[in-house]
Amino acid sequence: MSGADVKLLLRSTRVVTPDGTRPAAVAVAAGRIDAVLPYGTEVPPGARLEDFGDDVLLPGLVDTHVHVNDPGRTAWEGFRTATRAAAAGGVTTLLDMPLNSLPPTTTVDHLRTKQRAAAPEAHIDTGFWGGAIPSNVQDLRPLHEAGVFGFKCFLSPSGVDEFPELDQEQLARSMAEIAGFGGLLIVHAEDPRHLASAPQCRGPAYADFLASRPRDAENTAIEGLIAHAGRLNARVHVLHLSSGDALPVIAAAKREGVRVTAESCPHFLTLTAEEVPDGATEFKCCPPIREAANQDALWDGLADGTIDCIVSDHSPCTADLKTPDFATAWGGISSLQLGLSVIWTEARRRGHSLDDVVRWMSAAPAALAGLTRKGAIEAGRDADFAVLAPDETFTVDPAELFHRNQVTAYAGRTLYGVVKSTWLRGQRIAADGAVGEPTGRLLERNHRP
Repeated sequence: MSGADVKLLLRSTRVVTPDGTRPAAVAVAAGRIDAVLPYGTEVPPGARLEDFGDDVLLPGLVDTHVHVNDPGRTAWEGFRTATRAAAAGGVTTLLDMPLNSLPPTTTVDHLRTKQRAAAPEAHIDTGFWGGAIPSNVQDLRPLHEAGVFGFKCFLSPSGVDEFPELDQEQLARSMAEIAGFGGLLIVHAEDPRHLASAPQCRGPAYADFLASRPRDAENTAIEGLIAHAGRLNARVHVLHLSSGDALPVIAAAKREGVRVTAESCPHFLTLTAEEVPDGATEFKCCPPIREAANQDALWDGLADGTIDCIVSDHSPCTADLKTPDFATAWGGISSLQLGLSVIWTEARRRGHSLDDVVRWMSAAPAALAGLTRKGAIEAGRDADFAVLAPDETFTVDPAELFHRNQVTAYAGRTLYGVVKSTWLRGQRIAADGAVGEPTGRLLERNHRP
């Protein structure tokens, strides 16, 4: 410990570190973790002690899949509201998706527009994905050099006209370009042919909507993605995996050295098709929430490492767009403020530990994006923390959420895990349900303040 530089010492009987959970004291200097020390370490002269007792000190969560929709669709969400909700939920870093904002993040000029919107509003550290669409192959390298963390594409319609999907030839062309400069391609993988041939029925019945987005659409798209990635030696990431049937293909590809990773989301891991009421389009997302047996397979995939991380895919909209018709309602689930508690509630029921949750929701997303200062409580990392009371419960009241629109599939659910406070670079930014003024910084690949 550097001693004179340490201005803050955080102490808990349960600190989640890369080596496991143990009693410890965490010394903070100049916004970084200076050292992880024995629990009884004396407080350095001039330093302040924060003792959390038996509450758990976690690394701040890293959410690499968030649709902030700002600028352009800020009635749906916005940087101030999204990052405030994130801070309240123990998230200290997020990466914003390139679509649903206007303009989409498909050129450097559009990226700068997005950054200008975010800079004064961000409560937490915020970075950006670029977008890969049919018309912007020439923009991919400039975006990479401008600091985006990778590129998102769709293989089926995205739902917004300004962000069209890639066909297989366009996918290969964009993937080859991105592989050429060592970038990462993240993919919404549903095959449009399977979607087109599935039964399409309007109305409130969830069973009809589920039939319209079959698992085969995901499975086929992922198989094709892996084939391209293996041929081009490209690094690819499967977004929001919902089909347990695709897990053997992903696992085999990993064993064969294909550079593929995968994520899933709280809604796929905690909600089931059997419990979705007809007309309850707050549960609509694409790909869809599937059956309980499929959910069990996803948890098995997390346990064996086939699925690398859990991220929110926070994709909000105004309440009027959640019409009772599953065919026409906007697809997206808001969970940015609730993800830690949602996942911990189900993880503890299934016998997993908070160490597992931290690996899935902090360490692995940070590693995916190359955020080397995030994702762990160890010397040299940013002093980003969440303090969690894991055995306390609360019931989700939409009116208490900081999301701009309080539409949530988790309304009325009782969850374990109350976030007591959130810390960004050694400063408390949220406590007991209140969030301070924005102090987040904008992050760029290879230049992270």
